Amino acid sequence: MDRGSARGQQHTDRQLLDDVVNQALFGSATERAAARRSIRTQAADAGVWPASIWSLYRARAAGVIDGFTVPAMNVRGLSYDLIRAVIRASQHHQVGAFIIEIARSEISYTGQRPDDVVVAGLAAALRERYRGPLFFQGDHYQVNVAAGIDEEIRRIESLIDESFLAGFYNLDIDASTTVDLTMADPAEQQARNVELTVHLTKYIRRYQPVKCTIGGEIGKIGGRVSRRDDLRAFMTGYRRTVALEEGISKVAVQTGTRHGGVPDRSGRPTAMTVDFTALADLSRVARSEFGLAGVVQHGASTLPLELFGRFSDAGTAEIHLSTEFQNIIFDHPAFPAELRSAIDSYCFEQFGQERVVGQTDAQFLYTQRKRAWGPFRQQLAKLPGPIKQALGQALEAWVTSLFERLRVLDTRAVVDRYVTR
Repeated sequence: MDRGSARGQQHTDRQLLDDVVNQALFGSATERAAARRSIRTQAADAGVWPASIWSLYRARAAGVIDGFTVPAMNVRGLSYDLIRAVIRASQHHQVGAFIIEIARSEISYTGQRPDDVVVAGLAAALRERYRGPLFFQGDHYQVNVAAGIDEEIRRIESLIDESFLAGFYNLDIDASTTVDLTMADPAEQQARNVELTVHLTKYIRRYQPVKCTIGGEIGKIGGRVSRRDDLRAFMTGYRRTVALEEGISKVAVQTGTRHGGVPDRSGRPTAMTVDFTALADLSRVARSEFGLAGVVQHGASTLPLELFGRFSDAGTAEIHLSTEFQNIIFDHPAFPAELRSAIDSYCFEQFGQERVVGQTDAQFLYTQRKRAWGPFRQQLAKLPGPIKQALGQALEAWVTSLFERLRVLDTRAVVDRYVTR
């Protein structure tokens, strides 16, 4: 076959894969099932598989590897195209240490289940000719106290079961919603959090198909900055029941950030103050006293890029990034004005009653437009190729900048050393 014919065949194969992805995500029940089987089979044959990052984090906890912060990137929408952009950036810079994730709350408002995310991720890997492990993660599997603890635990257990079937082998338990800061003793403050995290850890270990990575959380994002006494109280209580090799690998803390950031009156995120001193102190305690890979930073994607290098300096094991992906897509000049107007109208009509007194239109839309991902999911997936290409280039550029500052360039070799099929 000559070069021209080979290029033509590659284009045809990629177009066919795009069509299969469309069927996998939006076809009839029969079409979805067949397309998903096809994608998973092709991925397995090509050497792409969902993996756990557990062994890499154990090496980090032991001090064998260090010096970088793993980005965990939430995919709220345009998942196939977003993950393709992430993978392209990883390919160009030999990055192996990155995670694709979705939070429990995002599953609800984006209309995506764990299987949707994994299928989109595997297909994106095939499309970009990536080979090797992909880390898919369930983010903030959070206990909603208002819904009733017992029923919430049953729902989370069911979601864990579903996650395993899909290929999520990295799960973050968030029972920090039960922390009671009205209690004087940190151990009493964290007692319920410890109890529920232990219970869900044991559930995961009982039913896991592979050795999963588990995360815990000690401080509600947007709340008080976490202290070493909080971490010690939580981990001491947790370790009374769960051994090192069976327990969590990381713990999320609060250092001053908020999910999504805080928009100014024009709808742009304002500066947040991150307590890097507390972050470094907590990470040191997590590693030296409890054998963890380190701490996890949430709610940081809207920070200035120049700050991201400081997370590695502070020993942060993992950082979760979400809202800025959304901002890049919705605010891009190539994003269709008509579709943006439809999304704005939807938010005003459906959630206007939740508007905070004094909010400008721009502030309200900034906080609410994430809820449009689900209702507009198919329209977004059908955006014309040139628009998707422009969005993909912008996403890839931002991801590349993140990879550079989080110091995960050239981590593919270390991932291949510790993560095997």
